[in-house]
Amino acid sequence: MSGTIASVAYQQSQLTAAANAAAAGLTNTGSSAASSAGGTSPTTASATGTGASSSSASGGALGALSSNYNNFLTMLTTQLKNQDPSSPMDSSQFTSELVQFSSVEQQINTNSSLGQLIQLTQAGDLTQASAMLGSQVTATSSQLPLQNGKASLSFTAPAAEPVAIAVYNSAGTQILDTALTATQGSNTWNWNGKDSSGATVPDGAYTVAVMGQGSSGTATALPFTVTGTATGVSSGSNAVSLNLGALSVPFTAVTSVSKAGTTTGG
Repeated sequence: MSGTIASVAYQQSQLTAAANAAAAGLTNTGSSAASSAGGTSPTTASATGTGASSSSASGGALGALSSNYNNFLTMLTTQLKNQDPSSPMDSSQFTSELVQFSSVEQQINTNSSLGQLIQLTQAGDLTQASAMLGSQVTATSSQLPLQNGKASLSFTAPAAEPVAIAVYNSAGTQILDTALTATQGSNTWNWNGKDSSGATVPDGAYTVAVMGQGSSGTATALPFTVTGTATGVSSGSNAVSLNLGALSVPFTAVTSVSKAGTTTGG
């Protein structure tokens, strides 16, 4: 019996070390996008001027093209007026240039139309995402939102096995590592917002890694989703994001939404 307990303890210690290493890697690669722990998030939907910038850029390009086109026509008219009757200009050259100007104009107009289409799509996503405010949202993310001292994640284990979970703050400092025995299939881990010393940490977005014992005997990262309350919506960089407290996730990363006892899969 003691040998079995020691074996399990050893496996859990190895999994914890692997989870710590994985979480450290996630912290290093995602720190630029992470929100600071204890930071606040907007509680109202907001949109940036991405669409307006696209329209402005297209308008500027069309203005420059129009100026160049007018200059071209002015020079062409002058050349035609002053050409040698005995040796007229080759019409194929300026005809080709006229065709090129027309082609560029069409491309600029197409880009402008695409920009307007993206803007309309973002507006639709923004409206849809705004309806999620106050709902429990589950999304795929490498970070865990701690809200009101509570956080939750779900992971799927291929078999009943020891699992280690490591949590890091936005500065890359490990604040918690824990081990548990997962059942085969879906599992849920709830965090009470306390670190390894038992101290309560502030609300925020925390990097997390979940490691399980693979069939080969090596530590393997397990995919997981995080759950939090939607507190805001933002639009920018041609994408709509949903805020779960200090954590911002792409609208496309949302897997389910639940409100008033109902659940909608994403």
